[in-house]
Amino acid sequence: MSRVGKQPITIPEKVEVKIQDNTVMVKGPKGTLSWKYPAEITVETKDHGIWVTRSGESKSQRSLHGLTRMLIANMVEGVTNGFQKTLEISGVGYSAEMKGKSLALNLGLSHQVLITPPEGINLAIPKNLVVTVSGADKQLVGEIAAKIRSIAPAEPYKGKGIKYLDEKIRRKTGKKVGVK
Repeated sequence: MSRVGKQPITIPEKVEVKIQDNTVMVKGPKGTLSWKYPAEITVETKDHGIWVTRSGESKSQRSLHGLTRMLIANMVEGVTNGFQKTLEISGVGYSAEMKGKSLALNLGLSHQVLITPPEGINLAIPKNLVVTVSGADKQLVGEIAAKIRSIAPAEPYKGKGIKYLDEKIRRKTGKKVGVK
């Protein structure tokens, strides 16, 4: 039995969970999320919790058991508290500004990069050169943060570019000129 999959997911007071036709719909203060889970897995609510079980012991069913439980737990956490990723921009002349709901990045390219977030994702600039991506869907928050980071990833020589706030960039020394 999966250690992760056999644990129940507790449902907070403000969260409403509906399960029908292999679809879990979770509604809370931060929004509504739904996900269609695999047919080999059974999801049911009882005793103020969500229980995930599997029908057999095949390798695919065992792997889907823990995955399904964690995805539903992330949905409950997302509609309750939300998720957030913080990115840091460093480099001479690099800047970020909000244009309505879109994020405009000046990263030393020939053009300004404009990023419009999808529905349910919020972009903000709390401090100069720090961008936060927040929302209820953990996967979508991570995807948008990775998309922003991929525009100009931090390089190892000068450290300029976009990196996650807690990311450590291994610095390399530059080319050494030898004296003969």
